[in-house]
Amino acid sequence: MSYAIRPPWWWRQKAMMMGGRGGWGGYMRGGFGPGPFFAGGPKVGRGEVRIAILQLLTEQPMHGYQIMQELSKRTSGVWRLSPGSVYPTLQQLEDEGLVRADRQDGKNVYSLTDDGRAAVESEATTPWETLGGGVHDELFELRDIGFQVGAAVIQVARTGSTAQVAKAKEILENARREIYRLLAEDHKD
Repeated sequence: MSYAIRPPWWWRQKAMMMGGRGGWGGYMRGGFGPGPFFAGGPKVGRGEVRIAILQLLTEQPMHGYQIMQELSKRTSGVWRLSPGSVYPTLQQLEDEGLVRADRQDGKNVYSLTDDGRAAVESEATTPWETLGGGVHDELFELRDIGFQVGAAVIQVARTGSTAQVAKAKEILENARREIYRLLAEDHKD
């Protein structure tokens, strides 16, 4: 059987776990489970991407990568736009005459046109304020602690003795039970 025609079963399984058709998506792509802070981030409509790009360009001309980094920074990493959402939006804005692209150092640097400035003035809020403002520092800390626990578990799995692995399993089982117990108590209140 040639792999060029049909990949082996383990390759298809890996592709599904990495977010392919029917796969787990966020769990295996560095996500920590469902939710806006642990998986792929909040769902953002194309209209919000448009508004955010236009509002950023009121401050200074930027290229696409700068726009992605600035939005991530302003939302404390909650809103991480992909090139697949930024560049088509920039192209659409350029086609509509709201932005202009100038070639500088081999990159397209976008700036607002007069029509683009008029479009921005009609918007009252900035999307990054609503996205970043709803995220509490405690949730970031919880995520980080979860990642640290995961790293410790991996270390035990790699280098731990049989007794250490058994003890780690026991600790994790107890922690899981306690967390669910905590959720059950909170739900009763």
